[in-house]
Amino acid sequence: MIGRSNLNGKAMAQLLLQEDCTVTITHSKTKDLQHECLEADVIVAAVGIPELIKGNWVKKDAIVIDVGINKTENGLVGDVDFEEVSKVAKALTPVPGGVGPMTIACLLKNTIECFKRTLNN
Repeated sequence: MIGRSNLNGKAMAQLLLQEDCTVTITHSKTKDLQHECLEADVIVAAVGIPELIKGNWVKKDAIVIDVGINKTENGLVGDVDFEEVSKVAKALTPVPGGVGPMTIACLLKNTIECFKRTLNN
């Protein structure tokens, strides 16, 4: 997990721990972040730095989930350099269009469920 925010980093780490994953929480100030990434089978990037994660940071056939969304002169990009990482990763979520639509869908589902509960009270 790259990122330690309450909204993404810590929450995702907790979800992964509940599924018996071994989780390493890193962030932009982690010493030798590249080495930490190279050890990971799954990388979840939510650090808020455009294209921080490069191809040589990811081991072959790792799964990379890019939660970041950053506005740059070239448009919206994630925390992962998609061009580079897509050459080594087994799977990589795009930005835009990756986890964002899933997040919105889950928020809407939860909102509807909450509303239904209020009707039953």
